[in-house]
Amino acid sequence: MNNFLFAAAENDAIPECKAGGMGDVVRDVPRQISERGDKVHVVVPSYGRLHQNGIFKTKLNFDLRGIVYTAELYEVSPKKEFPNITHYVIHHPEIEAGGIAHIYHDDPEEPFFTDAIKYFIFCTAVAEAIKKGSFGHLDVVHLHDWHSSLLLFLREYHSDYANLKKIRFVYSIHNLAIQGIRPFENNYSSVRNWFPEVAYDEKGLRDHRYTDCINLMAVGIRLADAVHTVSPSYKEDVMKPSSPPEFIGGEGLEEDLQLADNEGRLFGILNGCNYKNINVEAKGQIYRNTVKALFSWLQDETKKYKADFLAHTGEKIMKYVGNRPKFIVSSVARLTEQKFYFFKRSPEAFVEILKRLEKVEGIFMLLGTGAPEYEDLFRQMSYENENFIFTNGQSESLIDSMYLESDLYFMPSLFEPCGISQMLAMRNGNPCLVHHTGGLKDTVEHLKTGFSFDGDTFDEKISNMLSALDEALEVYLNDKPLWKKIQTSAKRKRFTWQKSVDSYYKELYVL
Repeated sequence: MNNFLFAAAENDAIPECKAGGMGDVVRDVPRQISERGDKVHVVVPSYGRLHQNGIFKTKLNFDLRGIVYTAELYEVSPKKEFPNITHYVIHHPEIEAGGIAHIYHDDPEEPFFTDAIKYFIFCTAVAEAIKKGSFGHLDVVHLHDWHSSLLLFLREYHSDYANLKKIRFVYSIHNLAIQGIRPFENNYSSVRNWFPEVAYDEKGLRDHRYTDCINLMAVGIRLADAVHTVSPSYKEDVMKPSSPPEFIGGEGLEEDLQLADNEGRLFGILNGCNYKNINVEAKGQIYRNTVKALFSWLQDETKKYKADFLAHTGEKIMKYVGNRPKFIVSSVARLTEQKFYFFKRSPEAFVEILKRLEKVEGIFMLLGTGAPEYEDLFRQMSYENENFIFTNGQSESLIDSMYLESDLYFMPSLFEPCGISQMLAMRNGNPCLVHHTGGLKDTVEHLKTGFSFDGDTFDEKISNMLSALDEALEVYLNDKPLWKKIQTSAKRKRFTWQKSVDSYYKELYVL
C-alpha cells in the first residue's frame, strides 16, 4: 500500500474550505487513490475555524523568526467518508481566515503579505508533522500552487527537514498567474525574517522580474520531482511568453517551465469531473433557490452594504418565478480578470450580448463574488439591464440549479488552466460557449459539444465572441436536431478522474 500526503490551501472534501477549482481536485483525487487501495492524508490550514470540531492529534514545535512556534494538528470529519482517506487541519492563531471565501487575504497595497505569513507557518508545521511521522512513512507528497511550495524550500535548504529528500514531491499548478512573490529581506513578510537561520541560494529562488524577491510559484516548478499542469493544452500555453490580453502563457515563468519539460519533469494531465454521488437539485427550482439565497444573504451582517442590491435582484427574479424566460445563459465563477476580463474591458460587448438575448426573450444569470471592481461593474450593469440577473454571493443549491436549468453556459475566460465549470455544465447536457484556450480547448468542440471563439487580436476575439453567441442562438431557434445533438454529445463526454489518476500514477507518482 502506497502512502500519500496532499498539502494545499483548499479541500472541498471538508465543509467551508473551497474558493476555486483547486478545492475540487484536492477532494476528488484522494478518493480515486483510495479506490486503488492506497492511503491518503490531506492537510490544509485551519484558518482559525476548521479545527473547532476536530480531534486533536499532536503539538508541532518548530523554529520561525528565531523563536519556537507551536502549532496543532487536528483530524477533521469529511463531508463523505471514504476508506483510507484522513483529513487534517493545522491550527495556529496567526493562520487567519481572509476575506476571500474565508481563506485568502487580499492585500492590495502589498500583495501576498498576509497570505505568505500564514503559509510560511502552515508549510513549516506540515514539514514538522512529516518529520515526526504524524502521517506515517510517506511515498509521495502532492503540493498544490504556491501556498504549499515552501515545503520544497524547506526540503532543499533547511537542515531540520533534510529527511524530506527521501520522499517524492509532486507540484500541481492550478493558477500560474498567482505566484506568491515576497521580498528576500527587509520586510516582516520576508524569507529572511521568518527563516533567519536558513542558508539558501537566492539565485535559485528569485523572481525573474523582481530580483530581490522569492517567487514561490517558481520554487515549486524548479524544485519538485514532477510538475503538473491541469490540462495538456495549458502545458503548451505556459511554455510560451504571455502577450496580454491576446495571449496568456507562462506569466514570466516560461523558461522555468521549458527547463522542467526538457528535464522530463513537466506533464499536462486534464483534470477529471465527478460523475457519481452528485447532489442534484429538483428541476424548476432555479428562481426559488435564487430568492432563498438572497434572503439568507440579507440576514448576513457582512452583506448589509449590499442589501439594496440584493433586494433589487430579488425584485427582478420574481417576475420569472411563474414565467420562465425562453433562453437562459448562465455563468458561475470568481469575479476576476481571468474569468471576465473581456466584459470588464468591453462592457459594451456584454450589453450587446444582453440585447441579443432580449430579442429572444432570454436572460443572462451570473453568480459570483470576487474583485471589488468586477462586483461593482456587474452590480451597475444589473441596475441598467432588465434581463441580467447578478447574484453577488455563493450558494451551492443555486449553482446546482444553474448548471441544471441553463440553456447555454458561458465561459469567456482570458486563460483557463483546466476549468471545471464547463465539465459540470456538460455533465447536465448544457452546451457551453467558451474562449478557445487552455483546458477549454481540450474539453469543448465547436458545433460538436458546444461553441467556441478565438482571434488574433482583442477586437477580433470580442467580435468572434458575439458571432459565436449568434451562432448558438441560431442553432437553438432554427435547428433543433443539431441543438439536440450538441446537447447529447456534451452529456456523453466523460472526463473521468479514473483516467486522469491513471496518468498521475504513471507520470507523476511513478509507482
